[in-house]
Amino acid sequence: MDMVTIGSITEAPGAAGAALPEAPTAVVGAAGAGDTAPPRAPAARTVDAVKVYGRGETEVRALDGVTVDFEAGHFTAVMGPSGSGKSTLLHAVAGLDGLTSGRVFVGDTDLGTLGERRLTRLRRDRIGFVFQQFNLIPTLTALENIVLPLRLAGRRPDPVWVGEVVSRFGLDGRTGHRPPELSGGQQQRVAVARALANRPEIVLADEPTGNLDSRRGAEILSFLRQAVRELGRTVVMVTHDPVAASYADRAVFLADGRIVDELRDPTSDSVLDAMRVLGG
Repeated sequence: MDMVTIGSITEAPGAAGAALPEAPTAVVGAAGAGDTAPPRAPAARTVDAVKVYGRGETEVRALDGVTVDFEAGHFTAVMGPSGSGKSTLLHAVAGLDGLTSGRVFVGDTDLGTLGERRLTRLRRDRIGFVFQQFNLIPTLTALENIVLPLRLAGRRPDPVWVGEVVSRFGLDGRTGHRPPELSGGQQQRVAVARALANRPEIVLADEPTGNLDSRRGAEILSFLRQAVRELGRTVVMVTHDPVAASYADRAVFLADGRIVDELRDPTSDSVLDAMRVLGG
């Protein structure tokens, strides 16, 4: 892979990381929630989505008729008890896991009508995905992992944008390290940076702060919210954390593979109350 130079970032391991400002201590819903702007078409949606694993006595209905819209230019948190279908829903929206029945749309594109090549191109060009297990390539440096989707698409990385992402996630001085040389939290930040590097229409994040301390987690959540409010991107995030969900404009709750509740402008307290009802 070609050398990537981004601003003052170098590939020399061991440089000191940049100091970052403290994360905000209180977060509210999206600004302008009372405005009367016309609604935008969904960035992604599912219609009667069903996903069944196994057969007979071992059958598990991970999704059981889920119909949900993810509004363009909004930040949605997907929550629910373990095994409720959160990650399955996220993978279905990304086209990473096919449905047993039902439909998934990204914009106006029905994923079920796409062959594997077109589906791969859509994921590469329009979706940024943050995997729970990072899925970094161990032989590439952190920076090479971050810009890999752009390289595969034959596009040149924007050094200003990628440099901002690297700096905001506290990865200055770590870009020349390979994943085995990074902590779990640093690998998670690389995975989130990779999802944002190509400025995707929609970012799908599976527990993006699960391995981070509260400060680093708040920085990533703030950046995701900034991508929504200032850049018009759409973020859908699976999380167990009520504080993380409070950064979103909306929280959707699943139980037993079904949508059972929804909150607008969630707070950590309102999310906790909803989770108590669900037993999560």
